[in-house]
Amino acid sequence: MALGGFGHIAEPGFLVLVALLDGPVHGYAVGVEIEKMTGRAPGPGTLYGAISRLERLGLIAALPGEGRRKPYELTAEGEAQARCRIAELEELARQVSLRLGQARTAIA
Repeated sequence: MALGGFGHIAEPGFLVLVALLDGPVHGYAVGVEIEKMTGRAPGPGTLYGAISRLERLGLIAALPGEGRRKPYELTAEGEAQARCRIAELEELARQVSLRLGQARTAIA
């Protein structure tokens, strides 16, 4: 199932996938990366709930870790889902930009 099939709860999952595009990191570091991207840190329940869902869906995989820090990595399907959603968002941004340009032309 595509990540978008989960509606609003897909946003935290998508952000986790994006945070893992550069390679494996542990859960806390995923939260730090999300905060860098969005300006807001996800709560632990939101972050680890998204990580758990993504792992169950086979979009990320846990790696052996040291102590309590468990790193995660994207699976091939997880990377494909992230890149697909990124392309959708880029197209949406392009469409919005075109409409804004048309609106400015109509006003002038």
